[in-house]
Amino acid sequence: MRKAILSIAILGILFSANVSAQTETSGRDKVYRATPTKVTELKHTKLKVNFDYQKEQMNGEEWLTASPYFYASNELTLDAKGMLIHEVALDNNGKKSPLKYDYKNDILKISLDKTYQKNQDYTVYIKYTSRPNEVKQQGSMAINDAKGLYFINPQGTESDKPTQIWTQGETESSSAWFPTIDKPNQKTTQEIYMTVPDKYVTLSNGLLKESKKESNGLRTDHWVMDKRHSTYLFFMGVGEYAIVKDKWKNIPVDYYIEKEYEPYAKQIYGNTPEMIDFFPKN
Repeated sequence: MRKAILSIAILGILFSANVSAQTETSGRDKVYRATPTKVTELKHTKLKVNFDYQKEQMNGEEWLTASPYFYASNELTLDAKGMLIHEVALDNNGKKSPLKYDYKNDILKISLDKTYQKNQDYTVYIKYTSRPNEVKQQGSMAINDAKGLYFINPQGTESDKPTQIWTQGETESSSAWFPTIDKPNQKTTQEIYMTVPDKYVTLSNGLLKESKKESNGLRTDHWVMDKRHSTYLFFMGVGEYAIVKDKWKNIPVDYYIEKEYEPYAKQIYGNTPEMIDFFPKN
């Protein structure tokens, strides 16, 4: 079995878990929480993104592979909050054919080229701009807003703050930075190409497969997660981090931390291998 890297950033412990949605009644108000109905099943999500630090926006391209979950369907409906949609097409082995779509009220409805049957895969290409500051959805009691994508000190004007970008998808905020079916019972593999200034470190789910120098002082990192996981677990982090190495049973455990705290990384995170060992047993 291939060893996975467990990466831990100062902004939190990042991992992918096989979490399934449940139908339940909970809380003081006895709220009925029904599992979202699945019309479409996500299979794979491929993203290519770069960032506009001045506008606090993200330019994105997406290749979304999916199929009807049970009943045949000729339509794909996606959550896409606060975005600009520039192009939608069917991608057939690199050949793009335009598709009709309707985008309003943060919902992107795409008319497919034909009726697809259960487990008959198709890949839709979407070119878009993510504008997290335009997201109107409110957050929860635990997380106050639902911007999904956060630019921290993007112009570098605040001397007491680092310049960073990071995402927070729980519970339905990943659709603020890529079109998706933003429900916990949807699971998909993923890959992300992030183009950033070369001085920055990137972090995402899975493994860093490739890092390629670009022109104008940029670099593109390719992260791949080949285990299916809920869309709210998709993650990106960008910043001037130090990476401190550790391990658990010969599996690398990396701590991503702001450089000024690098000497204290083991004091902050040093018990992580012991916790990884403890919690599966208890």
